[in-house]
Amino acid sequence: MFNGQPKGLYALALANTGERFGYYTMLAVFTLFIKDNFGFNEGTAGLIYSTFLMLVYFLPLFGGMLADRIGYGKCVTVGISIMFLGYLFLAIPLGSGTTAIVAMGAALLLICLGTALFKGNLQVMVGNLYEDSQYAKQRDNGFSLFYMAINIGAMFAASAAIGIMEYMQTNWGYSKQDSYHFAFGVACISLIVSIIIYFAFRKTFKHADYNGTKPASATSQPVEEISKAETKERIVALCLVFAVVIFFWMAFHQNGSTLTYFAEQYTDHNVTGIETMFYDVWNLVLLIFVVYGLFGVFQNGSSKSKTISGVVTLVAIGLLIYKYTVSQDSITIEAPIFQQFNPAFVVLLTPVSMAIFGALGKRGKEPKAPLKIGLGMLVAAAAYIIMTIFCIGQPLPSTHMEGGKQVADQVAAITPNLLISTYLILTFAELLLSPIGISFVSKVAPPKYKGMMMGGWFVATAIGNFLVAIPALMWGSDLTLIWGVLAVICLVSAAFIFCILKKLNKVA
Repeated sequence: MFNGQPKGLYALALANTGERFGYYTMLAVFTLFIKDNFGFNEGTAGLIYSTFLMLVYFLPLFGGMLADRIGYGKCVTVGISIMFLGYLFLAIPLGSGTTAIVAMGAALLLICLGTALFKGNLQVMVGNLYEDSQYAKQRDNGFSLFYMAINIGAMFAASAAIGIMEYMQTNWGYSKQDSYHFAFGVACISLIVSIIIYFAFRKTFKHADYNGTKPASATSQPVEEISKAETKERIVALCLVFAVVIFFWMAFHQNGSTLTYFAEQYTDHNVTGIETMFYDVWNLVLLIFVVYGLFGVFQNGSSKSKTISGVVTLVAIGLLIYKYTVSQDSITIEAPIFQQFNPAFVVLLTPVSMAIFGALGKRGKEPKAPLKIGLGMLVAAAAYIIMTIFCIGQPLPSTHMEGGKQVADQVAAITPNLLISTYLILTFAELLLSPIGISFVSKVAPPKYKGMMMGGWFVATAIGNFLVAIPALMWGSDLTLIWGVLAVICLVSAAFIFCILKKLNKVA
C-alpha cells in the first residue's frame, strides 16, 4: 500500500494533516458555539455554517487561478499564514455582542481566504508528483493515502475540542461559552506544526511546484499538449462530474449540521457496556493498528516484516482487551463526539478499499473513476434511507428559553449506534467519491488549467456546502422528510452519472 510512492507525498500529506486537524477541531463545535454563545436557532446557525463552508470551498477557484500564474508553493505559504490569523481571532473571547459577531465574521473570512490559497494548490502539487513516469500508475493510490492522512488529523479533532473545553471548565472555572475559544486555540497550534512540516521537508516535493508550462525533466512524462477540442471535451466532462459532486457534499456535510442536531436532541447520551469503548478515540486508533497490522501480515513480502506486523497486531489487541477491563460501566457522551467516527472510518477502511480495487485492477476489472463516483452516490442514498426508516414516528424537535437564549430539548433517546452506522455508510460513499474524484481532476484537467480545474472541484463542493443549509432550515419539521429529501437527491445524482458514464469514460 505504501510502496512505490514518491517521498514528497508523505511530506505534503503530513502538512495537510496538521491543517485539517485545526480545521476540524474548530468545525466540531462551531454550530454549537454559534447557538450557545449568540443564542441563534438551528436554522440560523446552520446558515452561517453552510455559508462558511461554501466560501471555504468556493474561493480555491481563484486561489488556483492565481497559483497557475505565480506558483503553487507561494500560495500555500501565504495561505497557511492567513489561516493562522483567522483561528487566532476566533480564539479571543469577546463575549456575545455585536463586536463579537463582527470579529467572528472577520475570522471566518480570513480562514476562507487562507484555505483558498492553501488547500487546492497543495493537492495540485500532489498531482504533479505523479507526472514522473515511475509513479504515474500510483496516482489513485497516492490520493487515497493523501486523503487518509487528512482524516488522521480530523479523527482527533472532536476529542481534542471536547477535551480542552471540559478541562478549562473543570480545572480553570471557565464558562461553557468561553471554553469554546480554547478549542479554536488548538487550531492555531496545529497550523504552526503544519507549516514547520511543510518547510522542513520541502526538498522532497519542491520539484512538484510548477505549472503546466514548465519543461519536462528527464524522468518525467512530457508536458502534454492537447488540442482546443480536447481541452473543451475534458473541461465539459469535469463540469458534469462537478454537478454531481454538489449534491454529494450537500448530503455528506450534514455531519456538522442536522446530524449534530440529531445527536444533541434525539440520540441517547448515556452509553453502557462494551459500547463505551467506541467513544475513546485511542481505542479507535488501536483498532486501526489491528487492521493495518493484519494487512501487513498477509501482504508484506519478508518474514521480518510479517513478524513485526504480527507483533503490532497482537499488542494492539492486548491493549484493547486491557482497556476494556478498566473501562467505565457507563459514560455520558456529547453531541460533537460523533464527528470522530467518519475520519476514523476513513483511516480504517482506506487499506480495505485499496486492496479491493487493487485486486480488481490485477484482473482488469477495476471500475473507472466515473463509475466509482456513481456508486458513491448510491451508497450515500442508502445512509439516508436508513435514517428515514428509523425516524418514522419520532416527535418534532423542541426548544425552550434559558437565560435569554434558545436551548434545545432532548426529545428522544435513540441508540447512538444509528448515527455510527450512518457515518460508516457515508464513509464508504466518501471513499468511492472524494479521493477518486480529486485524482480524476488531477488526471483529466488540461495541463494549463490544473489549478483552475482543481478550484472547480472546490467550487462544486462549495455549492454543495451552501445547500447544507436547506435541511438545517427544515429542522423542526418531520425528520423523515429531511432525511428522505437527502436520500432522493443522492439517488437522482447517481442516475445522472450513470446516464453520462460513456462520455466520462472517454476522457478517464
